[in-house]
Amino acid sequence: IVCVCVCVCLCFETGSHCHPGWSTVLVSSVQAVLATGSGIVIILSCNDVVTGRHWLAREYVWFLIPYMIYDSYAMYLCDWYRASDQDRAHSLTLRSFLSRNRLMITHHAVILFVLVPVAQRLRGDLGDFFVGCIFTAELSTPFVSLGRVLIQLKQQHTLLYKVNGILTLATFLCCRILLFPFMYWSYGHQQGLSLLQVPFRIPFFCNVANAFLIAPQIYWFSLLCRKALRLFDTPQAKKDG
Repeated sequence: IVCVCVCVCLCFETGSHCHPGWSTVLVSSVQAVLATGSGIVIILSCNDVVTGRHWLAREYVWFLIPYMIYDSYAMYLCDWYRASDQDRAHSLTLRSFLSRNRLMITHHAVILFVLVPVAQRLRGDLGDFFVGCIFTAELSTPFVSLGRVLIQLKQQHTLLYKVNGILTLATFLCCRILLFPFMYWSYGHQQGLSLLQVPFRIPFFCNVANAFLIAPQIYWFSLLCRKALRLFDTPQAKKDG
């Protein structure tokens, strides 16, 4: 069913020339809602953060695989058609696309080739709680998607756009950055450790993996903050001028 839905959306993208990219926004938002809901169910179902089990922790990963493939290809199609609409001297090549979107493509590749095998096989029967936490990181995606739609509709100076921007920052901060201290705190709370003690009591590779996961999130959050500052500084700048 998931594969059929993805194929339909790909056909829609190809036929619509990605103007304004509604199918990409819709699929991303639906996936985010499903992932966040699954994550919350998993978290609430695991009484033990290490050995607690819930079937969604493994089964939902099968939804992520076709979605990540779809999202990467949809990004390429959007850029390709955007370049065509702007009458550029030469059409967008795969190499230039990968160069300009290297961080996002790397993010998708890490999920597909690292996190999926870890979530499905390498972790054994442990850590469903933490998988659920990672799923909730998608909570900010619908707000990011709405922001893109409002930009396409040239509604950047509306109250809705500003409120959505605040919600984007809040959900991104909570579910993509503060999420990691929350996972450390949850483990420490169960083991009788303080938050500062946890990094020294868990395997070193866990700290390394979390560092790799949070690093791009901090970078993207800084970009969102800069964009928000420009947005809210604009009226004041016009007034001063």
